[in-house]
Amino acid sequence: MSSRIESRFAELARSRRAALVTFVMAGDPDLETSGAILKALPQAGADLIELGMPFTDPMADGPAIQAAGLRALKSGATLAKTLALAADFRAHDRQTPLILMGYYNPIYVYGVDRFLAEAKKAGVDGLIVVDLPPEEDAELCLPAIDAGLSFVRLATPTTDSARLPAVLAHTSGFLYYVSITGITGAAAPEHAKVAAAVARLRRHTDLPVAVGFGVKNAESAAAIASVADGVVVGSALVEALRKSLDQSGKATPQTVGAIVDLVRDLAKGVRSAERGFARADTSA
Repeated sequence: MSSRIESRFAELARSRRAALVTFVMAGDPDLETSGAILKALPQAGADLIELGMPFTDPMADGPAIQAAGLRALKSGATLAKTLALAADFRAHDRQTPLILMGYYNPIYVYGVDRFLAEAKKAGVDGLIVVDLPPEEDAELCLPAIDAGLSFVRLATPTTDSARLPAVLAHTSGFLYYVSITGITGAAAPEHAKVAAAVARLRRHTDLPVAVGFGVKNAESAAAIASVADGVVVGSALVEALRKSLDQSGKATPQTVGAIVDLVRDLAKGVRSAERGFARADTSA
């Protein structure tokens, strides 16, 4: 039986368009507002959702997502509450793939077996854990796969041909290509370089390739959607959320709408690239 992630990418491939993958931080700016945002994303145009697990030391994240994590932690977010948020979302939406994204430390402290069991029960479909390299697959990747969760791995512009087989060995769901070197939200991706990188990755894997880091608006989303299987947007969304908050950092009546409006705009950009979207030959 195909997972929700596999089914969604297959469905979109038949429609000859890329997926819009949206990232939001669990508990930002508070758990109630975060839950409302999460439930609103699919109708706004999100095809897959990445839900951030707040952590105090997010080494791969830029200022926008770092700030989102700190707001969430300040509001009382925990890993247990993140899982509860996921379960509440799944009770309302049985179709949209949900991926937890974050770092290994909170999972390790929570307990790997407990975390995987509760994530699966909550309706989570996959994990992205950015600080666990392939050499540490026994820590979480292999147990996650055994538990029925996809383990999405990241490839970067510095992932060369010697390293790529290790990266791909246990990757499932999709491959997340980080389009720039550095932290999230730091720069805009160069279209020609992204196209070449995606084409190279497709020669080594049949997995869908989703591209993230630096996608900020409908225009940049459309450009990526014309060459990739998915477009990941995170920093732009959490920054839109931040701008909607009041002076004390609390949600306002505009907060949910700020995210919804941007996702709708991004979705239009992704869908406008439909005719230019065609998966390249995946033969070696």
